[in-house]
Formats: sequence, structure tokens, C-alpha cells
Amino acid sequence: MNFTYDSEQNDLREAVRGLLARAYGDSEARRRIAETDPGFDEKTWSRLAEMGILGLPFAEDDGGMGAGPVEVAIVAEEIGRVIAPEPFVEAVVLAGGLVAAVGSAEQRSEVLGGLAEGGLLPAFAHAEPRTRWSASASAVTATKAGEGWTLTGVKEPVPHGARADVLVVSAVVDGSTGLFLVQGDAEGLTRTGYRTHDGGRAAHVEFAGTPAVALGEGGDVTAAIETALATARIAYSHEAIGAMDTALRITSEYLKTRKQFGVTLNKFQALTFRAADMYVSIELARSVALWASMVQDAGGDVVAAADRARLVTSRAGRHIGEEAIQLHGGIGVTAEYSVGHYTSRLTAIDHVLGDGDWALARLARTVGDSPTVDPLGAPYA
Repeated sequence: MNFTYDSEQNDLREAVRGLLARAYGDSEARRRIAETDPGFDEKTWSRLAEMGILGLPFAEDDGGMGAGPVEVAIVAEEIGRVIAPEPFVEAVVLAGGLVAAVGSAEQRSEVLGGLAEGGLLPAFAHAEPRTRWSASASAVTATKAGEGWTLTGVKEPVPHGARADVLVVSAVVDGSTGLFLVQGDAEGLTRTGYRTHDGGRAAHVEFAGTPAVALGEGGDVTAAIETALATARIAYSHEAIGAMDTALRITSEYLKTRKQFGVTLNKFQALTFRAADMYVSIELARSVALWASMVQDAGGDVVAAADRARLVTSRAGRHIGEEAIQLHGGIGVTAEYSVGHYTSRLTAIDHVLGDGDWALARLARTVGDSPTVDPLGAPYA
């Protein structure tokens, strides 16, 4: 496999890195923006739209750029590198990806075109209280009402649900799961936003006979949701890699400058070995995440690939976060120092769509489906 980027992909990476570095190169700037609603910089979001980033994975007929999973991975990693609070994965990869996969031509033009231009922010309202990372809905129900539908029930947490202009909502329809579009100002819609531990935003969203429009032709869309969630997990893996990269860089610089007993900390062999172990964890996670993006690009089993990427990046993220704080000592746990914010974001990424233990359990259930291979290369009959 070729894990190197071509010239256009490198140009994309440098352009996104430059924009985000100007906006969030100073960790204090990110903290100030995260403290005020909507939790991200609307101007930076608009600049991403001007660069074509918000329409990156969508077809040109839908107002997008027609790029692939590797380009999405590049952007996600650069977002993670400065833990930019812009909802790229949530709005573009997940909510936008569902509209692209299921929506009608008119819906794709309206939602994806608006998203690509930066004038419309969609959010996927899927998670429900007392449920854990399922691809189907159970608590929100859809009822036919004339030419349209009404929704009843509660979704929580909904990332950026309070700011969203349109919600892509999963709901129970005749025992199966359907998808619906709900406008942000719809009657019977109540949204209560709050701040998450990593500085992001989520919302408690309640539907009380709320008018909705079916996304696409209707029917059971559980498989489409499963695929969209897997695609988002892969993108989150790349975002986590960007965050881990920066956490390791900050830690390495600290070890080279902080003195103890008259010498810098990097002179202590045990600490250097621990930093080297952090590097190994990152590179293993990077290779698995890139492999998962290539599987997606080739039309392979994206769900299984996403589970593998989630498992490895989950373990690596916990390792990097804990070691970064430990190697910094007391300063690592202070709110004023950035390394704790990276650990918090890595923790949030690990839990948002299914953590590493959940992915491991899913992989374990299917391990018997794989052929047994002889160590010398000949599969058993």
C-alpha cells in the first residue's frame, strides 16, 4: 500500500494547516472561542467553506468538490492537530454524509449546497437516552400526518444540536428506522444546549409532534446509518491522530527544556523511553487509520475497517493522553496548560460513537468468520 500523499493532497494539507494555525495556533484563542456560543468560530467556518472544505466529499452535482476519504482524513487530522472546535466530522462527514447517501436530488442540493457554502449547518440527531451506540432508533417515533410526518421523543446528546439549522433525525417507523429532516425553527421542537467537557457543544433535543420531512424515499435506512457512523469513526480516528501528534510534540519540547537536578528531563533515559513508546503508539494508529480510509476509498467493508481503526486509536489516545500529562507533572492537569485539553478531546472522540472496548467486542463476535491461516502462508482447508 502507498501511504504517501500526492502533490494535491499535500497542498490541501498545507492550506488547511495554515488556516487553522492562524485561528488556533494560540491555545488561548481556542479557549476563548470555546467559552462562548456556538463553541466554534463562525468566521473560520466561513473560510473553510470558501476553500471548498465543507463540500469536500460531496459530488459536484450536489455543490461539492468530489474528493475522497483520504482528503477527508487529511482535513480531520489538521483539525485534530489544533483541536479546532469546528464541527467538520459532525456536520460534513456524518450529517452531510447521510444526506448524500439517502436524500433526494432536491434535498441534496438544498442541504449539501447550503453546507458547502457555509450558510447551513446540519446535525445528526441519533443518540438516545439509555442506549449505547446503536445504528437503529428506538425512543423517537415518526407518525404519518397528511403529506408529511410528525416526530415525538427525545434525542441526547446531539453534537451542535442547538446551533444546527437543520436536524437529520432517526426515528422508528413501523418497527424499522427512518431518517427525517427537521428545520431548526420547527413547531414543537425544543433544544437545550450545553457545553461538553472538551469544550464542545451538545444539546438535549425534544420533539413534541414536530413536523418533519422524510429523507429520500423512506424505508429502513439502518444499513445507511451504520455505514455513515463507520465513516465518521474513521474520520474521528484521523482527528485523534492529529491531536496525539501535537500532544507528543508539546511533551517532547517540555522534556527538552524543563530542568531537574540541573539537567533537562530528556537526559533521564526512562522518560525518553516513555516518549518513544508514545511515538510508536501514534504511528501504529496512523497506519491503521490510513488503511481504513483506503478500504473506504476502495469500496471495502467500511464497518469492519472502522472498528479496527477505533480500537487502535482508542488505545493509543488513552496512552498518549495519560503519558503527556504524567510527563508534564503538575502543570499537565492545570486548565491553563494545553496538554490537558488535548487529552480531554481524545477522551471525547473515544466515546462519541463507540469506544475501544465496544469496537473490540464487535470484532470479537466476527473473528470466527475469518479463515484460519497457516504461519507458512497456506490457509487450512
